[in-house]
Amino acid sequence: MRILLVVPILIVASGCVSAVKTVVTAPFKVGGAVIDAATTSQSEVDEKRGREMRKAEETEAKARHRAEKAEREHAKEMESDPD
Repeated sequence: MRILLVVPILIVASGCVSAVKTVVTAPFKVGGAVIDAATTSQSEVDEKRGREMRKAEETEAKARHRAEKAEREHAKEMESDPD
């Protein structure tokens, strides 16, 4: 008779332990996610800086190409029309 009472109690107790574990660890998981979202690691900073530098280099290269093209066109106009 005692065995019949002990088995259901153990089953219920194991479920309670799982629920308690979930409730206890939930605030830490949420806190960790908030901290991860709020902070930036050094590697993320480096990646962002690298992207910014590449974009600046691309912009400078495009401007340089446009200036060279305009200079070539101007030189071509000057050759064809010496006035």
